[in-house]
Amino acid sequence: MTTKELKQKSIHYRKNILKYILDANAGHTGGSLSSTDILNVLYNEVLNVSPDNFSSPDRDRYVQSKGHCVEALYVVLADKGFFPESDLETMCKYKSHYIGHPTKKVKGVEQNTGALGHGLPICTGMAIAAKMDKKDYKVFTLMGDGELPEGSNWEAALSAAHYKLDNLCAIVDKNTLQITAPTSEVMNTDPLDEKWKAFGWAVKEVNGNDIDELKAAFAALPFEKGKPSVIIAHTTKGKGVSYMENELKWHHGVPNKEQYEQAQQELDAALQAL
Repeated sequence: MTTKELKQKSIHYRKNILKYILDANAGHTGGSLSSTDILNVLYNEVLNVSPDNFSSPDRDRYVQSKGHCVEALYVVLADKGFFPESDLETMCKYKSHYIGHPTKKVKGVEQNTGALGHGLPICTGMAIAAKMDKKDYKVFTLMGDGELPEGSNWEAALSAAHYKLDNLCAIVDKNTLQITAPTSEVMNTDPLDEKWKAFGWAVKEVNGNDIDELKAAFAALPFEKGKPSVIIAHTTKGKGVSYMENELKWHHGVPNKEQYEQAQQELDAALQAL
């Protein structure tokens, strides 16, 4: 896809994320919008995974560690044909599989997540298995900066470096806000680049809402032979909607009808500008 086509797709994804969050009257709006471009590039440019090969042992693996931002993942999986988009009309409804965190009951979801700090340990195990089985598949996980204080992440980071897992890529959605306050106030983990380097990882920092920067970073994998790679993606929470951007209350805020209509108008204008 061209950069323009990917940018257009990101806007459509954001429009749908908001639509289904409004319908469900629930969702993690800000983080879903901040991570949209990352998921867009992953699923449309990087991952060797599709409805046709999802049962293949040679598929790439993607695990969404920041599972609370599942709305973005659902919208992308629907677009890729894993299930009809109309299924999302049941999101957070009684007996629906489309709940507020990823579950393997939804086609295309690799692993249940929700308890933060689990994605990287799971993916480290998957990457070790690939090395042991002499498989070429790649393993990716998307983490939130607010989950990095979980000790399980750093145990996994040590293990991934020790076993030279250059088939593993972690992406940190660094939007700097979590549920109660800025991450720097809740538990400061900066400087992230130096921490990951100290744990034996190869590091790149990008604008996580810039399609070209994301494409270039993923194309450069692995950043160093024999080392796991981490992309620190600097993003804007609530990206694409003016009144949501960098506003803590939209961590899991749901727009009312008037706010929703304003958001859709802003996204339509962005689409028209392209």
